[in-house]
Amino acid sequence: MTEKPDTTDELRTDGGEPSREEASFVEYGIEDKPPLGESVLLGVQHYLTMIGATVAIPLILAGAMEMPAAETARLVGTFFVVSGVATLLQTTVGNRYPIVQGGTFALLAPALAIIGALGAQGVGWEVTILELQGAIIAAAAVQIALGYIGALGKLKYYLSPVVIAPVIVLIGLSLIGVQDVTRPDQNWWLLGLTLFLIVLFSQYLNQYSRYAKLFPVLLGIVVAWVLAAVLSVTGVYSPETVGYVDFNAIADASAIQVIYPLQWGMPQFTVAFFVGIFAGIVASMIESLGDYYAVARIAGVGAPSEKRINHGIGMEGVGNVIAGIMGTGNGSTSYGENIGAIGITGVASRYVVQIGAIVMLIVGFVGYFGAAITTIPSPIVGALYIAMFGQIAAVGLSNLKYVDLDASRNVFIIGLALFVGLSIPEYMANVGGAAEFQEITSGATLIGPILGQEIISDTIFVFGSTTMAIGGIVAFILDNTVKGTKEERGLAQWEQLAEDEDEFVTFFEELRSSDDQQPVDSAD
Repeated sequence: MTEKPDTTDELRTDGGEPSREEASFVEYGIEDKPPLGESVLLGVQHYLTMIGATVAIPLILAGAMEMPAAETARLVGTFFVVSGVATLLQTTVGNRYPIVQGGTFALLAPALAIIGALGAQGVGWEVTILELQGAIIAAAAVQIALGYIGALGKLKYYLSPVVIAPVIVLIGLSLIGVQDVTRPDQNWWLLGLTLFLIVLFSQYLNQYSRYAKLFPVLLGIVVAWVLAAVLSVTGVYSPETVGYVDFNAIADASAIQVIYPLQWGMPQFTVAFFVGIFAGIVASMIESLGDYYAVARIAGVGAPSEKRINHGIGMEGVGNVIAGIMGTGNGSTSYGENIGAIGITGVASRYVVQIGAIVMLIVGFVGYFGAAITTIPSPIVGALYIAMFGQIAAVGLSNLKYVDLDASRNVFIIGLALFVGLSIPEYMANVGGAAEFQEITSGATLIGPILGQEIISDTIFVFGSTTMAIGGIVAFILDNTVKGTKEERGLAQWEQLAEDEDEFVTFFEELRSSDDQQPVDSAD
């Protein structure tokens, strides 16, 4: 493993210019490969940080579609399988960052709108999920094209820290109102205990124990879950108690569940549904751009090159096609949760994430595992969100070190982007759903007939419900139109720290390089 500097201060070259910053807390860098046994545990830990979303999204979709219990369990397993496949592809052939891929909340709003529209027509879940699959596949095809023709990568030249900082902060704050944290009947004792354990292991005991440093999240979850299970078995917690561990879910699960492509049938394609899902995918791409910058920053490497961004977005499109073919009813995107885990554990190894992906791919076919994961109580998941997403928000703020905060234009843009990025999605949540929003837009003065069109209103609703999309678009427009120098905006400093285009070596370039270096036997 490469030695890390003893300081997190900015390194400088002989000429006094800013140089690459190495994060001293990184135990394993992107290219490092810990021992296999350790990597399995570290990989599982990465995945445990995003269990809440991985289980919540299929359960929400299944509930909205009124899917039977047995099929719901298979849907959860499908999410694990798709996550494993998409993560392996992204970390191997895509952007090669240690980012877990999985279901996205950005597609949840348009998916629920589609489910509601079909439900009003009396359509059952069997047809509804096929419509979702078709919309995701069609939208993902466009995403692949945008990625590999380089459309998204070109944006990096207009993305200063003034834009990226609020986007990453909003990724961190996007789940601030999630039910696992803010529910009125919250078990604050269990949530507080889990959070205390994560802080204890990661911040206090980490200097005394290597296990505490590497596995703070895993240790915190296990200790809190075991205690909750004991309280449930002994009757201290009743089934009505928030934090109760229900073992019946495991007993009722099947040992092996068969998951395969087109398991629900052939996808169906409807143009209106495609537009709604594509709006969610655009929001997801904006979020992913922020994730790429966040993981580069927190792992102590240069900001992503245009080439790396293009490969990442293009491969996320491939992941979405796989999600559509397998039938998740959702998509696949970068997970901010495991980026937060890198900041807490210092494990930024791509190899670790790949091992975790293989484990998830295998256990997706094991019904008992998916059922066991669902027994993790809501307060424990809420504590994970607080620790992980708080870390991501802090990483976003750290990008402001390159920005001139004495410049009023920067302070104004950042503040406006953050406020609008939080307030507009809150408004959309208060409105209710896409149908309710369409009623409001239909009554708008003069332009009501235009905004009231289902495709237009659904697109606005999806974008307006995504904190990163709203904040990012506001910051992007203002930062590139309000007068400011490259030095004020942090672009000059950032360009010196960013990776060069030839630094990112694709999987196929690496293979060709290996073949070229193979010794050739000379003829006798």
